[in-house]
Amino acid sequence: MPHLLIIYHSRTGGSHQMAKAAANAAQEEIEVVMLPADKAGPGDLLAADGYIFCGPENLAAISGVMKDFFDRSYYPVLGRIEGRPYAVMVCAGSDGENAVRQITRIATGWRLKEVQPSLIVCTHAQTPEKIMAEKTILREDLEKCRDIGMALGAGIAMGAF
Repeated sequence: MPHLLIIYHSRTGGSHQMAKAAANAAQEEIEVVMLPADKAGPGDLLAADGYIFCGPENLAAISGVMKDFFDRSYYPVLGRIEGRPYAVMVCAGSDGENAVRQITRIATGWRLKEVQPSLIVCTHAQTPEKIMAEKTILREDLEKCRDIGMALGAGIAMGAF
């Protein structure tokens, strides 16, 4: 059975909520495997039919845990996952664009196919206290995450990608 792999990292809960919303919607269509980035690796990528990469933007970049996942996985799967569909979701305090850009460049190197526009959910956390505080993602933003999960799940299930 085809399945969608959701790789995420979340220190304050925002990205986890986003990934979970996408997973819940996608599992109505196909099998979903949701893994924290520190537990995921090349074998997980090879076994999946499509991907959602979801994480925070930290200091204008992908989080170190997400970068570590990509560092460990990039070369072992290079040339072996080409053409598979993916989407990106980023939880950011203010911008998020650079994290999206970094993940997109990695996906381009893997020759993945972007099938949903990247989603940036902005929490507007600008002070040290708010940045480190547990996040609650707004319902309308979680709906956007569900839409991404549903679209990838349906597309993979139908063989559209």
